[in-house]
Amino acid sequence: VVTRKGAAPEKIVIGAHYDKTSEGCGAIDNWTGQVALTHLYRTLKDIPLEKTLVFVAFGREEKGLVGSRAMTKDIDKEQALGYCAMINIDSLGLGPPQVADNMSSKKLARFTGKLAKELEIPFRHARVGRANSDSSSFVAKKIPAVTIHGLNGQWWTILHSKHDQAEKVNAASVYLGYRLALAMIVKLDASACDAYRQ
Repeated sequence: VVTRKGAAPEKIVIGAHYDKTSEGCGAIDNWTGQVALTHLYRTLKDIPLEKTLVFVAFGREEKGLVGSRAMTKDIDKEQALGYCAMINIDSLGLGPPQVADNMSSKKLARFTGKLAKELEIPFRHARVGRANSDSSSFVAKKIPAVTIHGLNGQWWTILHSKHDQAEKVNAASVYLGYRLALAMIVKLDASACDAYRQ
């Protein structure tokens, strides 16, 4: 966890898991998320912001969201009101940015799609069936959260398999996911903390 203090204590969490399954090298799932997370920190570390940014590399996501559940377990109901949003980046690199609707808050998911349209970034809403990610731990705490991924129709043949290798990564997809997340942080920083709370 790396905290970058803003003028106010209200928080925006930006996260990505760093663990992988036993097969493949985890290039898509989720080295791409870690790359985006690192570059978001590098871009924003010296920019004056209103809200405090909390950058988190989550462990053991593949074992049942262990890292994000441990973090949110320590956030009580009153503290949760100070968490404005959580942006989770999981598995970029195969296609344009998308929101995993089954792991995201509705208002924040709509905001993400609207912002992508403004930026002219190709974008879709796409459920990822029988899957989960660290945003769900925050949604369960009633903290607005969204998972951005960059999967395509062949993702199920690559993720969690020996085919999850670096040569599968499309750098433009990773960049677009980073760019969308960066724009989200800037907009969320300028919004009321409860703007996207359900």
